[in-house]
Amino acid sequence: MTKQTTRFDVMLPLRLGAQTPWTGDRSSGGSLFTARTGIVLAAILVASVATAQVQARDPNASVFDLLLKWTPLLAEGFGYNLLISSLAMFVGTVAGLLLGFARISLIPTVRGTSWIVVQFFRNSPWLVLLFFVMFLMPFEFRLGGVTIPFPDWMKATLGLSLPIMANFAEIVRGAIQSIPTAQWDAARSLAFSRRQIIWQILLPQCIKRMLPPWMNWYAILTMATTVASIVGVSEVMTVTGRVTAAEGRTDLLIPIYSYVRLWFFIYCYPIALWTKRLELRYAER
Repeated sequence: MTKQTTRFDVMLPLRLGAQTPWTGDRSSGGSLFTARTGIVLAAILVASVATAQVQARDPNASVFDLLLKWTPLLAEGFGYNLLISSLAMFVGTVAGLLLGFARISLIPTVRGTSWIVVQFFRNSPWLVLLFFVMFLMPFEFRLGGVTIPFPDWMKATLGLSLPIMANFAEIVRGAIQSIPTAQWDAARSLAFSRRQIIWQILLPQCIKRMLPPWMNWYAILTMATTVASIVGVSEVMTVTGRVTAAEGRTDLLIPIYSYVRLWFFIYCYPIALWTKRLELRYAER
């Protein structure tokens, strides 16, 4: 039994880490979100602002003042990104939990169907899924005499939750299967049903195993919410395009996009840092 437990412990990082690139390689300490990356992004922002100021036709038109001027509007658009990512993560987590249980079902039909669903949404481009939902879902629902609108940002939320659902289902499956089989046998000997074993015994132990990759996927999802601008959602990238068009200055493009990129880093870096610490803490236990 010790040999089997070791095998599962070795396989778990491979299952859960295959789709979590944000934490990088533990052995080298690499990560896409590092303090060095933040310094580079800040340096790019400063350099782009300085270059745009030098190239400005009107020396009195400060690029830095323009960034401050449009910061409230950009923050409103960035709030939509965070709202979409939070709701999409919630929907994807709930649906992925149920789909993950279906992946370990004893019924071959349920297990096979869930495998097809997982493979389809895991291997489909996120933008394709987003267009799929945008064009197939109606603009409004009518229940009796009541018309309920279904705005574009809610469609984007639903579209982005689909790949999260599929990937979290694999996280759930891998975490449950990583639990030593001795606990299954011990629970059966105490007359626990399969549902009780999963919900009361295995799932509480899996939370620590699932939390780091779940946080990784939230960071990935937050960065990916910018694709919603393609379908007309007024998130930060859409607002940025409108700002540059309103100012009519091509020299503002690089500074303002570097400014927005730094926002995403500032938001996602603590998540990536906390994720890496959780992985190291749980790996030592």
